[in-house]
Amino acid sequence: MNAEEIQAAVDAVTWYHTIDLGQGVVTPGSDQTLARMGVLGLPADLRGRSVLDIGAWDGAFSFEAERRGASRVMAVDTFCWSGEGWGTKEGFECARRLLNSKVEDREVEVMDLSPDTVGVFDLVLCLGVLYHMKHPLLTLERLASVCAEQLILWTQIDLAHIESAAMAFYPGTELNNDPTNWCGLNPACVIGMLTTAGFSRAECVYTWLAPPDPGQPAARGNAIFHAWR
Repeated sequence: MNAEEIQAAVDAVTWYHTIDLGQGVVTPGSDQTLARMGVLGLPADLRGRSVLDIGAWDGAFSFEAERRGASRVMAVDTFCWSGEGWGTKEGFECARRLLNSKVEDREVEVMDLSPDTVGVFDLVLCLGVLYHMKHPLLTLERLASVCAEQLILWTQIDLAHIESAAMAFYPGTELNNDPTNWCGLNPACVIGMLTTAGFSRAECVYTWLAPPDPGQPAARGNAIFHAWR
């Protein structure tokens, strides 16, 4: 396909991720995908490794793992791909076709992840999913069950000023007026839950905190964690 044909295909889709499709065409996603890619800590060389991308949406991180040489990549989603969430599967399918990608896809709920449903992967990516889960510890146990080596986790954090493990619970729309946001763990809580879930060690590799209200400690933001089996 030439650049005009690629652009026409891109224009027919509403995008969340920003994906470089080549020939000067980049999807107009609302997400700062390239900036997130730069701080994620995704290994530069994934040759010979299998990757599972949970909550893949448009698949930017799945396709990037493939580009970095992963021997097998599986993208998993339900909320966005079903059309009941914020998006659809159109972006993923469009990008996979235009990139001539071999990334696999599976529509499986996070709580149904297991070696029986998806297999076991060397590297598991869980980006922007944990805080949408009602049961964060159980979620991390599910991730551990399908992870052979390393997990990269990006999540909302809260109560970051508290040194001991703590979690904020959002029963309504307290976080960003979004009823699908359920919890904000602080870094100590995330690390504690990761080790409880079965990872041998975990560390926070990146933290961004939103400017606090006057007189209040910086508490909410995002963080990236790396964990190893």
